[in-house]
Amino acid sequence: MSSLLFWGARRAAWGACSTGRSLLSKYSAGWPCVQTAGKKNSLDLPVLNEEELEEHFVRGSGPGGQATNKTSNCVVLKHVPSGIVVKCHQTRSVDVNRKRAREILREKLDVLNKGEESDVIREKKEAEWRKREKKRKAKENLEKKKLFKEAFVTDSKQG
Repeated sequence: MSSLLFWGARRAAWGACSTGRSLLSKYSAGWPCVQTAGKKNSLDLPVLNEEELEEHFVRGSGPGGQATNKTSNCVVLKHVPSGIVVKCHQTRSVDVNRKRAREILREKLDVLNKGEESDVIREKKEAEWRKREKKRKAKENLEKKKLFKEAFVTDSKQG
């Protein structure tokens, strides 16, 4: 049964998606990347090689009292070839922190390899642009309401 599950997982990870494209792609930098099927905001991030990682578990810091002070659920992950170090203590679960640390490390490697062309930076810039546009439109609507009220008041005074 476990071999059937493993085969199904491999097929889902390396098969073809609904558009017929392969889920495995390769960038010019030589980093193999896997596209996540079914996620709306999926990015093509480098795959981490576990042999290139050093992982340590340390005690976290900050609020949390005894749970934070006594448990070593903070993950420190180092990518040896690049020297990038990631520290993750977002949750009380070691497994969740390990996954999040790897996601953060993949994003940092993507930024390191691609620079300004990185999907992470591009997505961040798009989010900033959308926020500016939203503020601009809200400001325009507020100005329109103000002008409408002024026109309404002047019309009611005249008539």
